[in-house]
Amino acid sequence: MQLVTPDGHRLHVHAPGDPLGKVLSNEDPDLKGQVVGATFNGTVVDLTYRLPEDDDMELQLLTLEDDDAKWLYRHSMAHVLAQAVKRLYPDAKLAIGPPIEEGFYYDFDVEEPFTPEDLERISEEMQTIIKEKHQFRRFELPRDEAREKLEELDEPYKLEILDELEEDETISFYQDGEFVDLCRGPHVKHTGQVKHFKILDNAGAYWRGDEANVMLQRIYGTAFYRAEDLEAFLKRREEAAKRDHRRLGRELDLFSTKSDSVGGGLVLWHPKGALVRHLIEDYCKTVHLEGGYDFVYTPHIGRADLWEKSGHLDFYSDNMYAPVDIEGQQYYLKPMNCPFHIEIFRSQTRSYRDLPLRFAEWGTVYRFERSGVLHGLTRVRGFTQDDAHLFCRPDQMPQEIDRVITFSIDLLKDFGFKQFELYLSTRPEDRVGAESDWDESEAALEDALERSGLPYEVFEGDGAFYGPKIDIYVKDALDRPWQLSTIQFDFNLPERFDIHYIGEDGREHRPYMVHRALLGSIERFFGVYLEHCAGAFPVWLAPVQVSVLPIAERHVDYANRVLERLEAEGLRAELNYSDHKTLSYRVRDAQMKKIPYMLVVGDREVENEQVSLRLRTEEDLGAQSLDEFVRFVDEKVASKADL
Repeated sequence: MQLVTPDGHRLHVHAPGDPLGKVLSNEDPDLKGQVVGATFNGTVVDLTYRLPEDDDMELQLLTLEDDDAKWLYRHSMAHVLAQAVKRLYPDAKLAIGPPIEEGFYYDFDVEEPFTPEDLERISEEMQTIIKEKHQFRRFELPRDEAREKLEELDEPYKLEILDELEEDETISFYQDGEFVDLCRGPHVKHTGQVKHFKILDNAGAYWRGDEANVMLQRIYGTAFYRAEDLEAFLKRREEAAKRDHRRLGRELDLFSTKSDSVGGGLVLWHPKGALVRHLIEDYCKTVHLEGGYDFVYTPHIGRADLWEKSGHLDFYSDNMYAPVDIEGQQYYLKPMNCPFHIEIFRSQTRSYRDLPLRFAEWGTVYRFERSGVLHGLTRVRGFTQDDAHLFCRPDQMPQEIDRVITFSIDLLKDFGFKQFELYLSTRPEDRVGAESDWDESEAALEDALERSGLPYEVFEGDGAFYGPKIDIYVKDALDRPWQLSTIQFDFNLPERFDIHYIGEDGREHRPYMVHRALLGSIERFFGVYLEHCAGAFPVWLAPVQVSVLPIAERHVDYANRVLERLEAEGLRAELNYSDHKTLSYRVRDAQMKKIPYMLVVGDREVENEQVSLRLRTEEDLGAQSLDEFVRFVDEKVASKADL
């Protein structure tokens, strides 16, 4: 066994069965004072971890300053939170409280939802517990004694968790002060080791995520080792709240997703949002046509036979809606477009000379999502994919995959994204097809990623049931990753639908098939993009590009002539004048609406036949001729620049 210290030194130890903390005390007491845990193969453990027999194993020791230590102190803070709640609300029942990527949470069963005032009291009590510096003590119990302990504590949800543990699993508890919790760990040494935390908010959460179960109260929090890291996180969170696409959708009158009459997860596009969507789709369709794609249209529903043949009813039925009966036959809302595109392919005999065929469709699909996970535009029940399916010969596959990767990256760059992360998802446990097909297709995608020269990671077991895939993530303005593009290899559907082409040898051959969506879905992309640009669309996408602002009523006639010229040039412009509103108010109104340009016209502008240009960023570029302004905007639109 090797213990790698924070400064890179290696300690060779052999103490199977001894806790890590005891081993460190024997080897280097000073080091034990610094170390809070260790990590190996992506697993984080604390000082109670018992060393295994494996002498070849390597443990990387952690201090509180190490990034992986956040899983220790955030888990410990979840316990501090639960301890505070139990002190203030003794009848509260504990559910689960794990660390998560940006903090921690704990679920409670309480009579009344927590109020902001409750959260403040809980936070103050957590501060008290931190000052008390309770040791985190681990102890193990046989199953019967563990049950007695939880019954004594009157924790029904913990008893349910206990019943689900494997028979041979060690049953452990952690205690700090008077607080005892069924828990695997890991934890820091004592409650005083992490001082910088913040309770963020609370929300309802169904037990086990099942709407048939009781609604619990979930309290979210975060914790950092350094005060400056907590402050930076809270600032990013505040900025993210300002950029929340749901908020911007309301403020800019772009879309709505909450209508009792329409139903959750179904989007209503308002005129301005619909215009931006149209501009996005129109541009994407143009580059698709230039890229050798043929557009098709397919129905929103299909007979059950189609989905049985495709395998969706076997592997994807949980995400599909109940069928409707039409003249004695069952029809399903389509969750995907691919079976329809295959039917178009097989509608006639295809020659090897016809390939590759690239069928593209902005196809609306419907997938069941629980109401608890619906989220604005990024998690909906009905959405439109910029979908396409490529049919090609085996010898064409490498070039087609290369082409799609390049196409995806170039398209996303056109929308201003600059940072990309690529992932290869390999065969899942529940899958179809021969292992040799999976070997070949995974190798084809990995070879394409290697040729791209772009860095990538492998997600083992995360592929679709019908084939492996490449996912492309973008980083937004807040450095958050979002999965958009997907490129999926499929050897299942060509086999199921028995499609073929006539080869050069006059015989039938099975084509290769690739699914791909570049923006992913229009709804999700719109939501991500809206947050990326904080609602300030680049000039080419802004629903209103120019606001003409006459200073007084005597300037309105000239302002109307300016407006007519702008509209004749194809610019999206509006005139904003009211004798009840000051110029400064109207300028501010245009800025709040994120309109890129404001043209102020007064006596001087009328006399010189000019306009005075202001930007939504509050910059004043001064007077210029209307011809100069039109050329200026045309250049910005052509280059897809911001301002």
